[in-house]
Amino acid sequence: VQLQASGGGLVQAGGSLRLSCAASGRTFSNNGMGWFRQAPGHEREFVASIGWSGGNTYYTESVRGRFTISRDNAKQTLYLQMNNLKPEDTGLYYCAANRAAIAAITPDSYNYWGQGTLVTVSS
Repeated sequence: VQLQASGGGLVQAGGSLRLSCAASGRTFSNNGMGWFRQAPGHEREFVASIGWSGGNTYYTESVRGRFTISRDNAKQTLYLQMNNLKPEDTGLYYCAANRAAIAAITPDSYNYWGQGTLVTVSS
């Protein structure tokens, strides 16, 4: 499956962004999906994930209550709504897909990765 992330940009602290990840190739609804991010000088970290049906979602503690992951299987698109953004949310955001169709939280659980979209939050 091919993944194309978009929607990143520069925003002030407290602002909002909505990331999208368009999928093509393998049937989107057969995949669990996730968002990861990588800040400069840091390892890639888990942000949020969602199972194939959208019924199961997981978030890292630092974004719970501010970010919402969702998917539209008919449009083959994954979303990440990010509200009340903080400077520490800055990083390159990647979407990923796993063939197991689960809401996995570790990078090695994912088989396909997008190219990343940059989010910069200024204080």
